[in-house]
Amino acid sequence: TQHAHASTHTAEKVLLEMQDPRTGVKSQPQRLVITTIPHAITGEDIIAWLAGRFQIDTQEARSFGSMLVALGYIYPLQDHKRLVIKPDASLYRFQTPYFWPTQQWPVEDTDYAIYLAKRNIRKKGILELHEQEQYNRLHKWMNHKWDFIVMQAKEQYRAAKERKKPDRVVFECQERAYWVVHRPPFTPALTPSSGLIHGLTSQLSCLLCFFQMIFTQQSIMRPRVKSSVSIGALVKYCTTYYSHDPFLSKCLPSNPWLTDDVTFWTLNRLNAEVPSKMRVERWTFSFGELLSDPRGRDDFRLFLKKEFSSENLAFWESCEDLKWGTAATMRGKAEQIYKTFLARGAPRWINIDGKTMEITVSGLRHPHRYVLDAAQTHIYMLMKKVSEASRRWRTAGIHTNLRDVLKLFVLKCLSPTGMSFLFNSLRKETLKNKLFVCRTSTAAT
Repeated sequence: TQHAHASTHTAEKVLLEMQDPRTGVKSQPQRLVITTIPHAITGEDIIAWLAGRFQIDTQEARSFGSMLVALGYIYPLQDHKRLVIKPDASLYRFQTPYFWPTQQWPVEDTDYAIYLAKRNIRKKGILELHEQEQYNRLHKWMNHKWDFIVMQAKEQYRAAKERKKPDRVVFECQERAYWVVHRPPFTPALTPSSGLIHGLTSQLSCLLCFFQMIFTQQSIMRPRVKSSVSIGALVKYCTTYYSHDPFLSKCLPSNPWLTDDVTFWTLNRLNAEVPSKMRVERWTFSFGELLSDPRGRDDFRLFLKKEFSSENLAFWESCEDLKWGTAATMRGKAEQIYKTFLARGAPRWINIDGKTMEITVSGLRHPHRYVLDAAQTHIYMLMKKVSEASRRWRTAGIHTNLRDVLKLFVLKCLSPTGMSFLFNSLRKETLKNKLFVCRTSTAAT
């Protein structure tokens, strides 16, 4: 059952590709007797499309097409009892998704009896041999509710008469194809021992294996990590951001979601003049956190101006504006970015490697939202390295300055002048303590 369910889903994916207006099987209105049937396709077009799509020969494509007909996804308009694809100009149509096997409608005898009664009314008692046999059998078996069945059939027939003739003919063909699949006439060629059913099953199994192979190859290419590593990273993330979540930990001065005090929002507004301690601490978590905060980005822009590389951040912001902007301004923004940052002699030219520049410039011929992703990633990593290097430099500078200050203090203390200074300071502190003790004793007495 699981194998059959996967097979029908695979067949539906192929059927959706076949119905694509641009790349699918070409359809056009065809005249059938005195009625024009819309969106009709020929058997030879179906076989040619399947052969070209899956790179198989004509015989395999014909077997695959016959499998789709046998499953009820495609139905013939002329010889409806032969559930095979003919390699000629025979007309077929795609079955409506309402009648697809994956809908799993219960195939009940009552519904089939209503369908046969409706056909009996429309054909004025002239049914095909196997339909007449089924009609007589169901009439005898459901005699107790046959009036209800006939009433339902008349109502459906009356509703169908109100439709336009092409729509009525199409629905009749769809309904007939559905019941031919689920209540097929008994013929020796369609018994389980025949080679047709075996061939269709083999073709379906091969197609399923083909899609499983592609899915496995794509899964192997995906980066995967152990569950222990993923859980460890998740725990680390939650631990890091725990104190910054007002719902998990207390926030100062108060939680605005629980009280009416909005001081917390005022202190942490986007363009606050003085950022809070928690906000600055959040910038140290990652470079992405720094850039996502407008206040942190402004401080980083000032630092880059001192380093004479502010054009990197300006280019990154322009790429973000292009990525999340409107489609109407996409081409204009791409041209402006090229003239400002990438063109030869640009006023704010950025330094990227030749390969990335070649990919970016060639992609700008047909701009889209993500055409600058390669260059943006390169500049992002460059700014991240500059940020980390500057952080280490500032930290090292602080330690160096502290070490120099301590060294000068020790040398000053060990000098004769420094020793006398320390001695006088200690004597003054001792006298102050004694005076304080005396005053306390006097006050107590």
